[in-house]
Amino acid sequence: MGAVWRKGWRPAAVLLLILILWEGIVRLFKTPSWLLPAPSMILKEAVTGYERFLPHLQSTIGLAAAGFLIGCSIGILVAVALHLLPGVQEAVYPLLILSQNVPTIVLAPLLVIWFGFGWLPKLIVITLVCFFPVTVAALGGFRHTPVEMKQYMLMAGASQLQIFSKLEWPHSLPALFSGLKISATYSVMGAVISEWLGAKKGIGVYMTLASSSFRTDRVFVAIFIIMILSMLFFVFIQIAEKWLVRWTREEMR
Repeated sequence: MGAVWRKGWRPAAVLLLILILWEGIVRLFKTPSWLLPAPSMILKEAVTGYERFLPHLQSTIGLAAAGFLIGCSIGILVAVALHLLPGVQEAVYPLLILSQNVPTIVLAPLLVIWFGFGWLPKLIVITLVCFFPVTVAALGGFRHTPVEMKQYMLMAGASQLQIFSKLEWPHSLPALFSGLKISATYSVMGAVISEWLGAKKGIGVYMTLASSSFRTDRVFVAIFIIMILSMLFFVFIQIAEKWLVRWTREEMR
């Protein structure tokens, strides 16, 4: 706990300073609330409008978590398949890179036309956002397995599957979790973008309604909630990484 405090007080102090300056500038120049609300006004709206915002928050959390799990699962499976089948990797990997050059905001309306306004197009959007960082990170981890250890296992008569499960997979975990952390933060924003396509609930819907009614304080409430959710997802993956990587290393001893 002491280590967390020693590392965390500086960014917390900077954030507090920014909020104080923000509050002071808004009050000094008497900026209209519809243009730029003060942090105190945003906090007041977050407290008083909690019950109104809660259903949207729950919807986005469920959507982001489901999309993250699906996207990361597909990303891991794709990485394993490409690693174990080098010929397929040479043919498919460039196409995966090209798929990331298509803006999500452009692809999203097409998904609505093809699949309607249900959960499916939203999950596809989040999956597309999440799977690529996981795939790239996992492939990088597989490639950085110590060559001498791989040669030793080959000399001992290990099969390709045994080398993968006993050596390459455990050594890829640190890199894989780096990709999972990136995808965890992307999943929340992917969920919000997907909700702009057409949804009844969600932070994206809440932001759209607040923006159209010039309730900028509510827009900022949604922005801060998105930031907090992304941070919580990141911390959750970080905790899982510490536990799983340590457990894997103990098993390899």
